[in-house]
Amino acid sequence: MVGEGRLQAREVSRVSVAWDDIGGLVDAHERFLAGARVEDVRSPILESWKRCRSEGVQPHRVLLPYASGLALDDRLMRAIEPVLKDLTASLADVSMAVALCDAQARMVQRYGGGRRLFKGLDEVNFAPGFDASERVVGTNGVGTALAGRDPIYLAGREHFADCLQPFSCAGAPVRDPLSGRIEAVLDITCLRADGDPAMLRLVQEAARDIETRLLEQASERERALLAAYRRACRDSGGAGDPSQRALQLLPGPGPEEGGLGPVDLSMLREKAEELLASSQRTLDEVALSGGRVATLLRRPVTGAAGETGAVVEVRVLGGPSLRHVGLTEPTEPTESGRLRAVTHTLLTNTPTPRSLVPGRNAPVSPRAVGPPPLLMAAASPVSTAVGPQPRTQEGTHANGSGPGSADGWVVLVGEPGVGRLAVLARKRLELLHDASVCIGTTLDVTRTAEELAEVAVPRFADLMVVDLSDPVLLGEEPGPLGGETSLRRVAMGFVREELPVYGVGDPVQYVPSTPQVHCLETGQSVLEPVLADAEGWIAQDPARFGRALTEGIHSLITVPLRARGTVLGVASFYRSEKPAPFEDDDLCLAQELAARAAICIDNARRYTREHNTALALQRSLLPRGRPEPTAVEVACRYLPAQAGVGGDWFDVIPLSGARVALVVGDVVGHGLYAAATMGRLRTAVHNFSALDMQPDELLTQLDDLVGGLDRGEGWAVEPSHQDSGIVGATCLYAVYDPVSRRCSLARAGHPQPAVVGPDGTVDFVDLPSGPPLGLGGVPFETVELELAEGSQLVLYTDGLVEDRGRDIDSGMNKLRAVLSSADRAPEDTCEAVLDALLPARPSDDVALLVARVHAMGPERVAEWQWPSDPAIVSRSRAAVTRQLSTWGLDDLAFTAALVASELVTNAIRHAIGPIGLRLIRDRALICEVSDGSSTSPRLRRARSEDEDGRGLFLVAQFTERWGTRYTTDGKVIWTEQLLG
Repeated sequence: MVGEGRLQAREVSRVSVAWDDIGGLVDAHERFLAGARVEDVRSPILESWKRCRSEGVQPHRVLLPYASGLALDDRLMRAIEPVLKDLTASLADVSMAVALCDAQARMVQRYGGGRRLFKGLDEVNFAPGFDASERVVGTNGVGTALAGRDPIYLAGREHFADCLQPFSCAGAPVRDPLSGRIEAVLDITCLRADGDPAMLRLVQEAARDIETRLLEQASERERALLAAYRRACRDSGGAGDPSQRALQLLPGPGPEEGGLGPVDLSMLREKAEELLASSQRTLDEVALSGGRVATLLRRPVTGAAGETGAVVEVRVLGGPSLRHVGLTEPTEPTESGRLRAVTHTLLTNTPTPRSLVPGRNAPVSPRAVGPPPLLMAAASPVSTAVGPQPRTQEGTHANGSGPGSADGWVVLVGEPGVGRLAVLARKRLELLHDASVCIGTTLDVTRTAEELAEVAVPRFADLMVVDLSDPVLLGEEPGPLGGETSLRRVAMGFVREELPVYGVGDPVQYVPSTPQVHCLETGQSVLEPVLADAEGWIAQDPARFGRALTEGIHSLITVPLRARGTVLGVASFYRSEKPAPFEDDDLCLAQELAARAAICIDNARRYTREHNTALALQRSLLPRGRPEPTAVEVACRYLPAQAGVGGDWFDVIPLSGARVALVVGDVVGHGLYAAATMGRLRTAVHNFSALDMQPDELLTQLDDLVGGLDRGEGWAVEPSHQDSGIVGATCLYAVYDPVSRRCSLARAGHPQPAVVGPDGTVDFVDLPSGPPLGLGGVPFETVELELAEGSQLVLYTDGLVEDRGRDIDSGMNKLRAVLSSADRAPEDTCEAVLDALLPARPSDDVALLVARVHAMGPERVAEWQWPSDPAIVSRSRAAVTRQLSTWGLDDLAFTAALVASELVTNAIRHAIGPIGLRLIRDRALICEVSDGSSTSPRLRRARSEDEDGRGLFLVAQFTERWGTRYTTDGKVIWTEQLLG
């Protein structure tokens, strides 16, 4: 691989950064330092600049610390030196220097490069012993690759420090393929004019070669450990020559016939990995199927070269002998051929075929050496029953399960770290599975954050906190988050309550130096393995966080909660009880957990916003306050469904003549569209009721309106359009007259209303249903009934009596039982009905209207009937004056008499038939004049020469309001005058 890089490096073209030459990067860097918003810089570079600014790096003044005697351990150097030797040779014809740095970004060695390049590097102290970390020198190939944990290429002004501007560089971290930890950093640096982005590929390939060699070293150590174990068994008198044959436990005849089944073998493998990973336990017992018990024993072993490791043996007690079969050599040279080669070597203890060994000429996928696949694969190859053949004694099964058996078989061999990583990898997968099941079970922002904390603690972290922006809790879109933003702690999980951290509900404002602010500003996660060294985190609250360190909190991962391009807040994972610090693999796991939780939190936020919007719209469209008509005493309720607000509604509309209209309707569906449609229908009912129509006529007009809405109101609407029509709507309209105690009702596909008598008897009105609104073609019918004083009229929507677990008949029977109570107030009736019929989480919204009717007695009503004769005008004035005197309303007598005489005069001149006059004393003084004509009077402005047209003008001036309503045999002109 590096050999190929030699040819490629010789062909590197000398390109400069043109954008830097014309001042683009320089200008962007100056604008960034001035605090302006910068968007025309590569994302990794801009994020690094932000980190540098938060660390307080000064571009014009860089002071590099120096440490002498830096070195990497022999294991690393054995893998690194051959790769760097080839890489340096491949760069012999170009002036590029290769730097090897440790995991703290301190330079250990420097290779290659020309005299001119070395002189420039020495002037900026880019030499062995000096610290090149990002927090010291700013954006550079070594420190930025380490801080970002990814390869990076940068040139010229992309460096944060002024002194590094003349150079181009590419850096890449080197990870231990078994642990995933960064062990070193490679960097290729040259003068800016000699730079080329191909440097990034060269340093990446070199890092992968080193990681491959580290893996080969691991397999060599494991082979040495296995050989040492076999020698120990042979020296202790084991029968046979185990080095000539490798054995593997198989399920054998199966659980039904007494063998070990797949479940037993899987359990043995899992427990063996945990035992190998443990630093203290050496013995474990596993209960198997069939009442058998397996004993696992971990033995330390040391190879000839001093390698230390462990083997795990198993003895199965209480079962038949296990069959053993030989191993077959893997033959598939796939992309995972390197791992198959390692497996083959560990199991057979024979040389691996050259074609399967990952050499320098074998292409390696960029992800082939990454930690996640290797964690599983490195443990799986050694999960085998290799080892000594058992001694078969008299009375002893061949598997050593009989009495007196002292032999076992190897289940696992390797370094304890490998077993630990296998266990961690499996537990991480289990944690991710549980997270996918447990996080996001509701559409509540706070509960979703709590579910994240419950999943993470104690399996992954010992303390976990979730801080969100306040707008997120309200369902709103959060603005840019940073050091000046105040967050709200919404969830916290912990293993110890006494840890000194902010509590749930507290406002939290992080200072700019903290990892949390870095997450919010850059959208990148931060790993702080050793919190005692994280000065930026401690600066948030030195006293509180100093106590936290004393209490044992030692490691931190902070991850932005980012969903659909928006940062909602930050999640912080801490460790205090677990001694091991967080690693890179833990960072990946934390990011996955936070990503899943962020999507669920954002879904809950969006639902909260839509729900609040729909609820606000619904509340604004429903009646406000408490209706106070004289004719009825009303109580009403609206309860949204679990799925959100819908289109259920109610209304109480005062009509002329002290009458009142009671309305309940239902629009199918939920959400904004249903609420908006409900508002349109309620407005239409108000307008139609002002015309004093009969209930069946009003529903006919409403049906035509809904049909027009379904047809797009004359506009061409696509059928797929969200608002292309009303899916379904029902309505019940009732008019009650307190003078006659008559109630007229009509319904359009709505449930039957209930009438509760003063004695508690309940009857459902036998009212023709009629089709739902919008279907048309079928006339509606009005039914009249007489209500006794104190009766209750109960109107409701179908959500009250019908749901998924109950049909409408059983619901109405239950409603009848609840309503059968005498002399109960409407408010009490509402509470009793809702408590008895509604489940805890209703699937449909509910509107309920209870009206107790009152009668208006003769003492409040006066009526006269006269023929159509001009002589009755004076009689009408006299009758009105006497009646108002009787009622004690003498101050209204003059105006009321004038209004009555004008209306009677108009009826005599323009109408036919007898004339009726009625006075009603209600909250206002109502005067009604009826005649046999259907012609409606019209208010107009009379000119000076006109002899008529002034009567209605006077009526309108002396009354609060007036109008006309039609009857079956004529019309009624009515007026209202305020009392007092």
